[in-house]
Amino acid sequence: MRYLPPEILSLLFTILAVPITYKITGDRLSVALSATWIGNIGYFGYLLTSDIIVAKKAIHKTGGRYTGTSFFKNIRALFAEFGLAELLDSFLIRPALMFYLPILTGSLTAGSVMAKIIADTTFYIPAIISYELTKSRLRKFD
Repeated sequence: MRYLPPEILSLLFTILAVPITYKITGDRLSVALSATWIGNIGYFGYLLTSDIIVAKKAIHKTGGRYTGTSFFKNIRALFAEFGLAELLDSFLIRPALMFYLPILTGSLTAGSVMAKIIADTTFYIPAIISYELTKSRLRKFD
């Protein structure tokens, strides 16, 4: 359930980015890159906010304060969870799929949605493994 809300937000951001970017630029490469990065803003913005809320609750239970150090622990945990998967996804797999699938399908919107779904599959395998390996060690705030 951790990934469903940010995934929905990312899908909405991606779907909005595609036609807006195409209308502004008329360039498919710009569409592929903006859809990738704007989707990431929605996805990781949601996860970081959610993780901060969870950390604040855990810290406040012990009478502590959420500090800059706490924030960097949240960032470190997200990086450990998504680092390798995100590098491959954001700089190679997703932009390539976002560029070529609309061409292959003949539809900018349908091809972009298909690209997102396929890229998400390749993204989640290493991300879930990393999360499971690091959750008990990097997500302790109490």
